[in-house]
Amino acid sequence: MPDARSAPTVGQIVLGLRLKDLRERAGVSFEQAARALSVNQTTIRRMEKADVGLKPVYVEKLLQVYDVPESETESFLALVEEAGNPGWWHRFRDVLPSWFSLYVSLEEAAGIIRAYEPHCVPGLLQTADYARALLRVGFPNAPDDELDRRVALRMERQSLLTRASPPRLWAVIDETVLRRPVGGADVMRGQLDRLITAAAMPNVTLQILPFATGPHPGMFGPFQLFRFDIPELPDIVYSESLTGAVYHDERPDTVAYLEALDRMGAQAAPLGDTERILGDLRKEL
Repeated sequence: MPDARSAPTVGQIVLGLRLKDLRERAGVSFEQAARALSVNQTTIRRMEKADVGLKPVYVEKLLQVYDVPESETESFLALVEEAGNPGWWHRFRDVLPSWFSLYVSLEEAAGIIRAYEPHCVPGLLQTADYARALLRVGFPNAPDDELDRRVALRMERQSLLTRASPPRLWAVIDETVLRRPVGGADVMRGQLDRLITAAAMPNVTLQILPFATGPHPGMFGPFQLFRFDIPELPDIVYSESLTGAVYHDERPDTVAYLEALDRMGAQAAPLGDTERILGDLRKEL
């Protein structure tokens, strides 16, 4: 994957992969493609990896070199223009780190989102009050209007769960998440109500990993796995640190994360117990 700081859109990633496929099918080397554009080979590699934006004039020339029919070239160039358009999240660029904008783009395009969370409720399932309490800790010196923007971004992300043809969200959350007080009892009651409602949604699977489970494969930290209906895109795993993020798309890596999710899902409480557990925890508040 390109460095997360370059923040390509999913559309740009797909087009880069398509350019690579067209080049290989045409039997054109990196050197030959670079010569056609009067650039170095690194530029061609970066275009195929979506490390740089696609310039229509460059793409058109490459498609000619790859013997792509004119009708297909016009369609491809139209996609290049479309992929260059900023997503809705561009409105929040003042509070959206560049390394996270790729995450939002992947989240929007995914058909399946699987997640493990040991620290807090997944962002797609947070209430505004819960999100604000978390963000206040994460950004202790931020003014209220900045926090408002960050909360608004998180809430707008959640709209994908109720859109037409929503993705399937399957989240495994540690019992610690539900017992860690965030924002006080009222905030936690509201958050548990939100989780109970979400767990009943047809496209949401929510599992709780009890303390009694003991050691498990996800103890290294939170992560998300995205799976797409787009043939060119492999599974992509996102893991976050204090100051940035890493995106994995090599198959051995993503398979390891997928296996960890499957094992944790098998260790977690049965699906039928989720609502009962959440209800019991709510009564304790």
